[in-house]
Amino acid sequence: MTAERETKYWVIVASKDHVRTGIAEGFAQACHGKAGPLKRMRKDDFVIYYSGKQTMGKMDKCQEFTAIGQVKSDDTYLFQMTADFCPSRRNVTFFDHRDVSILPLINELEFIQNKQSWGYPFRFGFFEINKHDFDLISTQMLQH
Repeated sequence: MTAERETKYWVIVASKDHVRTGIAEGFAQACHGKAGPLKRMRKDDFVIYYSGKQTMGKMDKCQEFTAIGQVKSDDTYLFQMTADFCPSRRNVTFFDHRDVSILPLINELEFIQNKQSWGYPFRFGFFEINKHDFDLISTQMLQH
């Protein structure tokens, strides 16, 4: 008999314009299309997107959590976007939400250990958070 796997909670970092495309089409991409991060996720895990920027390649600050959803299946698949770019994706059911600034949450988020350098964890592009942090962020995002 196999033990039930605990639900995990993930943060993916992407510009807000890219997140909007994922929401509209029901998929998650991470770390410029790498498969590795997505393969760590399992069906029914939760994912929150953080957008440091509005637009990829520009210096327009966003600093918001911009999407929240649940992984639909255990399948990671390739999607041919252009002739030379074929990123890995996961299907995600995104929830109705409001974008939430990270700034008022920094002191309460446990994954941010150094509050002065709060942006540091996001440099990795993909990481796991605990249920406390997920609940803190999701409660704000799911209020309408």
